[in-house]
Amino acid sequence: MNKLRLAAASAIAVIYMAAPLNASARLTDYVDPKIGSEGLGRVFIGPSCPFGMVKPSPDCTPSPNSGWLPMPVQVNGFAQVHVSGTGGGPKYGNILVMPYSGDVSSNSHIDFRKSEEISLGYYATEFQNSGIKTEITTAPRASFYRFVYPADSLKALMIDPGFFLGENPVPDAREAQQFVGSEIEILSDTEVAGYSRIRGGWNDGRAYTVYFHAIADKPFAATATWRADSISSARFQTDHGKKTGALVRFDNDADTVNLTVGISFISRLKARENAISEADGRDFDSVHADLLDSWEKLLSRISIDPETPDDQKRMFYTGLYHTMIMPVDRSGENPLWTDPEPYYDDFYAIWDTYRSSSPLITLIDPDREADIVRSLVNIYKRDGYMPDARSGNANGRTQGGSNAEIVVADAFVKGLEGIDYELALEAMLKDATVPPGGKEEAEGRGGLIDYINLGYIPHGVPRAGNRTVEYSYCDYAIYLVAKGLGHDDIAAKYLDMSSNWKNLWRKDYEHEGAKGFIMPRDRDGNWLDDIEFGHSKIQHPTYRYTPVTFEGPWYTPWWSMFFYEASSWEYSLSIPHDVDGLIEMCGGPESFDSRLDTFFEKGLFNVNNEPSFLSPCLYHWIGRPDKSGERILQIIKESYNDGPVGLPGNDDSGAMSSWLAFHMTGIYPNAGQDYYLIHTPVLKSATFHLANGRDFTIKADGLSEKNIYISSATLNGKPYPYSTIKHADIMNGGTLVLNMASKPSDWGKALWPESNPK
Repeated sequence: MNKLRLAAASAIAVIYMAAPLNASARLTDYVDPKIGSEGLGRVFIGPSCPFGMVKPSPDCTPSPNSGWLPMPVQVNGFAQVHVSGTGGGPKYGNILVMPYSGDVSSNSHIDFRKSEEISLGYYATEFQNSGIKTEITTAPRASFYRFVYPADSLKALMIDPGFFLGENPVPDAREAQQFVGSEIEILSDTEVAGYSRIRGGWNDGRAYTVYFHAIADKPFAATATWRADSISSARFQTDHGKKTGALVRFDNDADTVNLTVGISFISRLKARENAISEADGRDFDSVHADLLDSWEKLLSRISIDPETPDDQKRMFYTGLYHTMIMPVDRSGENPLWTDPEPYYDDFYAIWDTYRSSSPLITLIDPDREADIVRSLVNIYKRDGYMPDARSGNANGRTQGGSNAEIVVADAFVKGLEGIDYELALEAMLKDATVPPGGKEEAEGRGGLIDYINLGYIPHGVPRAGNRTVEYSYCDYAIYLVAKGLGHDDIAAKYLDMSSNWKNLWRKDYEHEGAKGFIMPRDRDGNWLDDIEFGHSKIQHPTYRYTPVTFEGPWYTPWWSMFFYEASSWEYSLSIPHDVDGLIEMCGGPESFDSRLDTFFEKGLFNVNNEPSFLSPCLYHWIGRPDKSGERILQIIKESYNDGPVGLPGNDDSGAMSSWLAFHMTGIYPNAGQDYYLIHTPVLKSATFHLANGRDFTIKADGLSEKNIYISSATLNGKPYPYSTIKHADIMNGGTLVLNMASKPSDWGKALWPESNPK
């Protein structure tokens, strides 16, 4: 057995050494929000409803993207709005609440955690200095707190709308959030309201306002407010462009205080309405129970073999959970326009999520995915462009292509209903034909004129390499939708343009035994081995560009590299819409096989970023799904686990997690197209309980430490020799049985029936 097969077999061995599950447990018991919370994962650890607007959790300094850092780092307080798994500069971290012991004379109350408890829909910590216990759960639009104070303490609470993540002393610092204003008012002896207005952050977005209305179940015995550094007995502080906040103290007998914090992006009164309606007579425990029920319903859409080991169960269901935290449903909470269409925000970013997160939501909750796509189209209608990313009600940033087009195409070819696809096509064509006019980082296609005129984007335009590759795929998405809607002329044009990636293919360039790479080219068509950097008009320093170049000299802006967050080795294999054409450009199946082996065995594959997501499955196109399965098992074994460092890269709103969840079932989507690639699963069985009332089961008969190869397959009892399956076949329901063996076989040499091509 070769090294790759040994690694794959070892991965299966790890899977089946753990103890089996308790069959009576709820699926929510196997969601662990701590998976991926440390290292590069950066996931949000606090309570969240599915696609919930409010995400409360501790903020441990203003630095981390998700707010949380592991002990012993300090806690500044608990903010109500966060993102999950993101890289780059932080966003949100708004409306901080902090229980403390003391009087209402200071607005600095940092403490440290003595202990911490994190589970689905629940967070709890006890502070070292004050001894206060804080418990948190949430509804979609309001946070719920339970503070337990030591009996002999002064029981107080700070509410700080001036706090936010990513604060930087440099005005307008790139990717930093910037304070605009805040306001606060003590409305009664149990209510405090106000807002925080912040701009900037990762997407350099316009100012957004988070309004709040906080309701305590115990009366205030003393109150104070502050503006800047001045604390006073005033009941309110209006917005003068300075940070404001409130301090309240409860009676000595108020050992336990419950606090509801309603949040709105519309107004203080809407925040009050959200607080009251979300509570609706429920206490802390019933809110938590309802949250768990909402997640149980979604997680139950996929059931897996009851004998699955605990660690794999945690990895799988936590993967589903992370996929459905973002984007955020803010329907009815849009301050920019009012109409009956759904409104979603925090697409952070579609460049990450279109590949596997959107397709997974389509299988679990197709109505939700249809609403998400409707929201993207409506953002175009109202704001002018669909986003590649969006947060704080503002488009930005684009990282590569105008990738919402692939999300639309994925919904279209999979038959999601309720979407105005003619309007969606109009939005796609706007991306492909109208330059964004100086707003290239926010929306649309940067370098579009060059792309149209030259058929590629030349060096000198930031991210020229991956933009050319990704625009080609986006053009293919336009072709699919236009063709399906009967616009044959448009379809023909964009099918032709989807081959533009070949215009940057330098066929004679050799590296590590492989021939042909996507490489920099100038406007005159010349290939560039040496890249100029800097802005001097006198000196023109250069650096050598090769297929493994990831960054330039330290003073070369990483954002302006030829490829964004990847190398040419990665992007030269990232042509999801034309793998057959890619194989031809690489010299045929044998050369492609060798190239893939080099890619993985020499560490050129980058598991922690999205451009390589499809790469392990590329062996399918040369009739070797057995090798795809080996690679996938090896990657999962080496890069994923059920611990705090359980994700190999930024989760990026569930991208890393959805990649894992799909592969554990034995299928993986080629996003924007209507089929899934079949390979060796991690799970012995997985049943998709579909929204149409049917079930589709993938069953791996004989899967074990040794039996890691598919020897044959049947679909609904009939032989199935193909290594892909159509979305429509899954939606029809039935059972796909994969018969497992200890050696590779001829199964899957055909990718799909000739009568049913891609």
